[in-house]
Amino acid sequence: MSSNYKIKTDLKEAEAMADSLAEYVRGDELYGNAGGGFFSAMPGLTVGALLMRLRRLNALSNSLNGSQQSKLDTIVQRWEKSRDDWRLHYEQKILREIESRLDSMKTFFRECADSQQSCHNNYRPELLKRTIVEELLHEMNELNISNDDVRSKVDATDGQLRSYLRADEFQWSDELQSVYPENEYWWLYQKPPKALHEE
Repeated sequence: MSSNYKIKTDLKEAEAMADSLAEYVRGDELYGNAGGGFFSAMPGLTVGALLMRLRRLNALSNSLNGSQQSKLDTIVQRWEKSRDDWRLHYEQKILREIESRLDSMKTFFRECADSQQSCHNNYRPELLKRTIVEELLHEMNELNISNDDVRSKVDATDGQLRSYLRADEFQWSDELQSVYPENEYWWLYQKPPKALHEE
């Protein structure tokens, strides 16, 4: 669809997030600060935001130069150490983040119920939310965290989401398509249709 993904940006953001992760998971805030100050362009720090970047960087590792690969290895080590050292806090953050991101999608569903054109226009942020939730679900599986309430909430959210979407082209940068297979990340290959007439 487009070509605006940059590996160096993911590396920079993942590094800042991994450096701040241990302090973040011990704190109360769900959306933390990965450094750079209040006016920084750095995205908010969450476990899911870091996991999403790590997936992409690992999947695209053949595109990394030696220096970038070395940096990624260090980032992964820091992430794993923080996860291991503060496991209970880390797991609690995962569950809270899934709940929060799914709850925030309710606003989008209300917009879709009110206006098909608004549904079409405002879909892009939901792609990110649902993709990050998927990364958190992977991490739950990896850590053997079982939570039926979370799974039920994901299924209910997906049911609503599917009802507004139609097949479309891959919604993110072309470079990322290989990272996100359609059978699992189906929402990245769909989009709400435009309204047939102005509402």
